[in-house]
Amino acid sequence: MINQRFDTPSPVRLDLRLPVANAEITTTDKPESTVVVTGPQRMLDATKVELDGDRLLVEIQRKLFGGFGHRFNGEQLRVEITVPARSRVEIASAAGDGVLDGTFDRVVVKSASGALTATGEILGDAVIQTVSGNIRLPRVGGDLRAASVSGNVAAGEVGGSVVAKSVSGDVRVASVREGRVEVQSVSGNVEVGIAGGTNLDVDASTASGTLSSEVPLSGTRNAKQGPTVVVRGKTVSGDVRLYRAA
Repeated sequence: MINQRFDTPSPVRLDLRLPVANAEITTTDKPESTVVVTGPQRMLDATKVELDGDRLLVEIQRKLFGGFGHRFNGEQLRVEITVPARSRVEIASAAGDGVLDGTFDRVVVKSASGALTATGEILGDAVIQTVSGNIRLPRVGGDLRAASVSGNVAAGEVGGSVVAKSVSGDVRVASVREGRVEVQSVSGNVEVGIAGGTNLDVDASTASGTLSSEVPLSGTRNAKQGPTVVVRGKTVSGDVRLYRAA
């Protein structure tokens, strides 16, 4: 087992680079960061944990473990990390699920098959790339960029713009108040909630799916005062639905 504690009076930049690991990351009001890693000893021996300035790195060193192409035979690490609130998080993983609990400044996730579930709030931007893992995010204060092949992406309120691309997975954003929403999907469905009092400008098309809007479109001459959401989208067989957020 690896068990390390660091004095971190300010938020950190957590850089998590593990090929196969389940990770639970929690924010704390304490001026410290802790890292606990458990799993097969040979994987622990290749795991590096260090704090360099405000960058907290947790990674498996490829040279010691034989590269990410090594067959893991079901072996996996479990990582439990606490960092100060408003820290930034970047995760790179081939497989394994992630849980984020707390208040984060910015989140970047690149995963092949891992799922990500977040609670609390992401104050800034969220950038998500996944092949088959499902993504669930809370409120994103900044922009959301999400790309998925077959996994589903579900986000709550987004304060900035949204770029979502999917092949067969569904994309759902519960509420957008202003900015630009760009969606592309082959067979997955796309649903976007438009906040109350927000105008809507849509240019979207689908080859064989359906396109529907429960929110009246805003012409440039008669648009009401208030923010505007610009929606641009294209799907092949997936449906696009715009609705008024609760």
